[in-house]
Amino acid sequence: MLSALALGGCSSTIADMPVVGTPADAPARPKEAGSYLPVHDLPPERDEAAMAPAEQAKLLKDLAAARDRQASVPSGATAAKTKPRNDGTVR
Repeated sequence: MLSALALGGCSSTIADMPVVGTPADAPARPKEAGSYLPVHDLPPERDEAAMAPAEQAKLLKDLAAARDRQASVPSGATAAKTKPRNDGTVR
């Protein structure tokens, strides 16, 4: 148990050794260890809207129509009922 504690304290030193440590093509470690990511830094506000209001309304209408189509299909519908015919139409 004592040797495990002693080796545990040296683990960062052992990992930096060229034979045991990182592969040759690994990027170099940063000089400043333990820096935190800037989670509170927000990107700048956009000058334009991501989607035009008319386009957004059309998309919402299309999504609602798709939802209504899926809700109207009975849950027990089988694949045989929607199997394509030889002429390309659906039964």
